[in-house]
Amino acid sequence: MNSEEEFYDAETEVAQGTPGKTNEDGGITLSKQYPRLAPVGLDSDNSSGEYTDTNQRSSQMTLTNQHASADGDRGVQENGFKKHRTTLPAPMIPRNNFSVWSILKKCIGLELSKITMPIVFNEPLSFLQRITEFMEHTYMINKACTQTDPILRMQCVAAFAVSAVASQWERTGKPFNPLLGETFELIRDDLGFQFISEQVSHHPPVSAFHAEGLNKDFIFHGSIYPKLKFWGKSVEAEPRGTITLELLKHKEAYTWTNPTCCVHNVIIGKLWIEQYGTVEIINHSTGDKCLLNFKPCGLFGKELHRVEGYIQDKNKKKLCMIYGKWTECLWSVDPATFESFKKDKKGVEHKKPKQNEEEIKTENDEADDMPEIQETVQVIPGSKLLWRITSRPSNSVQMYNFTHFAVSLNELDKDMKGILAPTDCRLRPDIKGMENGDMDLAGNEKERLEEKQRASRRERAKNNEEWQTRWFTQGNNPHTKTSDWIYTGGYFDRNFTDCPDIY
Repeated sequence: MNSEEEFYDAETEVAQGTPGKTNEDGGITLSKQYPRLAPVGLDSDNSSGEYTDTNQRSSQMTLTNQHASADGDRGVQENGFKKHRTTLPAPMIPRNNFSVWSILKKCIGLELSKITMPIVFNEPLSFLQRITEFMEHTYMINKACTQTDPILRMQCVAAFAVSAVASQWERTGKPFNPLLGETFELIRDDLGFQFISEQVSHHPPVSAFHAEGLNKDFIFHGSIYPKLKFWGKSVEAEPRGTITLELLKHKEAYTWTNPTCCVHNVIIGKLWIEQYGTVEIINHSTGDKCLLNFKPCGLFGKELHRVEGYIQDKNKKKLCMIYGKWTECLWSVDPATFESFKKDKKGVEHKKPKQNEEEIKTENDEADDMPEIQETVQVIPGSKLLWRITSRPSNSVQMYNFTHFAVSLNELDKDMKGILAPTDCRLRPDIKGMENGDMDLAGNEKERLEEKQRASRRERAKNNEEWQTRWFTQGNNPHTKTSDWIYTGGYFDRNFTDCPDIY
């Protein structure tokens, strides 16, 4: 690989009329071999079909708002969609002079949800807002709704499931633990959904969410109980809980659980993130399944961020293969082509010279270091592009590595203040203090809120009262029959008179 022409960019190929072509289903098929995909830092690709226009409108809103205030009035853009902020009020506070070892050294192998961490290791978002980032690539759900072939719908759902965790790339800050009864709502006319979440339990911490398409074409819901453990040099987050996507027009329901997320070098060295584990997406209407293996980094880092899997029918026949990176892109190809390519690649790798024992020992000693050179996705001829990650703001590093979508989540203008529930986490003074760069205020307010929560719990115990959730009730998932939290409706009627005072 010694020439820039040997790198493949699907967008450029389509724009220039080169060998790739756009399929009827909106994907891009290679008709010529391109050994590698160009390093991805581009906007979302054209594989989203007619919904690409929505993404382009969102990007244009961002570009035309470069000088907008970090919060306050942004008004309505000419195309009728609300403009969203493109920067935070203050840059991220450096963490170089802080050590977490004094707190974590007594917690090896323990569950971390009850451990109080220094606020400097947080990011100015609640975990409820972090869950909302699942919705950044809603256009993949919209595309699934338009497909007539159930396998193409499964491909879109698989791409959405991968895209839903892509925002975690390089996000090493810890979101604020939601207070019991805390909520977060989001309505995005440009992306076509409305979303509501509630912290329904504190011990164990459980966050429930429910989203609907504004065209009444899908429902996306679930509850998440993040189990955190410290393993010496890393913190592992296992996102327990079922995620459900219902495509109403097709009368289909898909369920899955997200992969495990691990943050490395929490004691010393550069923090870096990997996700691993098997994600099984089940279509409960057809019996089709998609199994995606989020691969661990491995000893030499060859598998870092890689995702590989397949879609099978109810008879376990493989219908297509899926591969890529959750930090870059996702492709599909037929099984025979995939296996032939892997076989040929394996033969080439066997011819490479083996490392000597000293080199292996050195790499073993540095097993927690992130590989400096990361091979990008090697595109198999005949593959179809399913999804590509969206570029981040140019100053994302100074904004906790937020995406454009994440930057907008905590914005609060005067119109919103009058209609939000009093429990909405945009109103949390500790998060707002950190967002504004006032760490002393943020720390003091966080301590005050936690003590207020403890006092409320003691008062309920004294009066033998149980906490009552407001928007969700515990029940069984109708598709998996497992325990879940179900939205009871009514939030957007905006009757907030009986909401608890948690701030």
